[in-house]
Amino acid sequence: YNPLASGGSNLAASNPELDAQIQSRVAALRAANPQASSAVPVELATASASGLDNNLTPGAAAWQIPRVAAARQLPVEQVAQLVAEYTHRPLARFLGQPVVNIVELNLALDALQGHRAK
Repeated sequence: YNPLASGGSNLAASNPELDAQIQSRVAALRAANPQASSAVPVELATASASGLDNNLTPGAAAWQIPRVAAARQLPVEQVAQLVAEYTHRPLARFLGQPVVNIVELNLALDALQGHRAK
């Protein structure tokens, strides 16, 4: 595994190439998530510094629920319930924001599908 492709760019916010990359990602996300009605969450359209973050905001995870539910042939409500279950909240509001652990969520979805296949 070569992790070099997973990092963010060094492009300045004023660089037109960065804007073009973000617009391209937004178009790809819209095409892959046609049922999503709201604006594409910023964190999905931009690259993180590491590109390997295992957490998303609840909003970014929720934006993808219709696509994930369809791909896994699960009810939207069931996927939404799992997103809520794997949302971790800080001990106090001033210590950070809630995040969804995507690794744990995907493992739970895999386990659920394995259970359904039996």
